[in-house]
Amino acid sequence: MALAPVTQICGSTVPVPGNDIDTDRIIPARFMKCVTFDGLGDYLFYDVRKGPDGSDTVHPLNDPKHREASILLTGANFGCGSSREHAPQALYRYGIRAIIAESFAEIFFGNCTTLGIPCAAAAGEDLAALRDLVAREPSTTITVDLVQCRVFFNGASFPVHIPESARDALVQGRWDPIAELLEGVEQVDARLESLGYAAASPAGA
Repeated sequence: MALAPVTQICGSTVPVPGNDIDTDRIIPARFMKCVTFDGLGDYLFYDVRKGPDGSDTVHPLNDPKHREASILLTGANFGCGSSREHAPQALYRYGIRAIIAESFAEIFFGNCTTLGIPCAAAAGEDLAALRDLVAREPSTTITVDLVQCRVFFNGASFPVHIPESARDALVQGRWDPIAELLEGVEQVDARLESLGYAAASPAGA
């Protein structure tokens, strides 16, 4: 198995309400000049979390009650706009390990999956009820269960939808295709040799 299976994500939540939150809002383009993704979490939702002078605004991610949150609650069509990988990378580097929303932009969803971040779609009324609970009890522990496709909290639960191909990849620990390819490099080399390509490889490659 290439990577650790992702079967459950447990933690507190942070609600970032709104529909059509695009990738430029998640991570503004001017912070995409980095060579690596390290440090991108510092700029998550920067333009709505910070004022012109760099001071904190009133925003859920700035609220001490949600400082340790690892699950993001949001609205419909989350991650729309540009297909930039920096948006899910910023969420991951900040500490977000699962997202529950009404729906997701397709490419954003795929980029999250290859980082091991489950994107679970839920009905609007279920999300609203969960947000109300979190407003009253911010430290409530939420469990996103990928095996049962349900979210559990305080003795209650509701169903979520995760496309089967993504759910299976996460549960089976095969959510990063590059890591899986590297794990099978010996089989790749053997296949290349059987096709007669190995001799054409540069010496020492």
